[in-house]
Amino acid sequence: MSVKKRNWAMVVYPDSAPDNWIDILQLTGLQCAISPLHDKDLDPTGLPKKPHWHVICCYSGPTSYDVVKRLADSLNAPIPQALEQVKGYYRYLTHKDNPDKYQYDECDIRTVNGFDIVDYCDLSKSETREIKSRVQMIIRRLDIYEYSDLLDYLLDNQLLTEYDYASEHTILFDGYIRSRRYKSAKLNSDYKS
Repeated sequence: MSVKKRNWAMVVYPDSAPDNWIDILQLTGLQCAISPLHDKDLDPTGLPKKPHWHVICCYSGPTSYDVVKRLADSLNAPIPQALEQVKGYYRYLTHKDNPDKYQYDECDIRTVNGFDIVDYCDLSKSETREIKSRVQMIIRRLDIYEYSDLLDYLLDNQLLTEYDYASEHTILFDGYIRSRRYKSAKLNSDYKS
C-alpha cells in the first residue's frame, strides 16, 4: 500500500495486545491518544462487541502504511487506518458525536509523548476574535510601536497562545503597530507646529 499520511488510527484488543503495549508506544516517541477501554459497545444486533481501545498515532511527517503496519503488528493490532482529521477521530474516542452509542468519559483518554488535542484543532471564529482583541489591547495598553517589542513581550510573559497568534499574523499586527506609530508621529508633529 503506498498511502502516506501523518496521522493514523488503530484498534488494540486487550486479549491480544502485549502487556507492555503502552510502553511500546512510548518508546516510538510518537504522540498518541488512547481511548478509554470500549467495553460497552454493541454491534448492530445489540450484542456486545469485543472490548478494545482506539489509538491515534501522530507522526512528525507523512509516513507510509508499511511503517505504521509494523507498529500495529508489534501491538497485535489489525490494519491501521489513515486519518484525514485528528480532531474528529479524537471525538470518536468517547463517542462524543454518536449519542446512540455508549458515552465514555473524556477524562479517561490517555495521552503518550505529549499528545495535546489543541495542537490538532482549528480555533473557532469567536476564539480567534478573542485572541486577536487581547493582542490588540496589549499593544494599546503598553503603547507598543515596534512589532519586535510585541513578540518579545508576549514571549517574556509566557503568553504563548497570543505569541503564536501574533507570530502567525505578522502582516496584521505589524500593519496595526506601524499605523499607530505613524499616527503618533503625526500627532506629535502637529502638536509642535
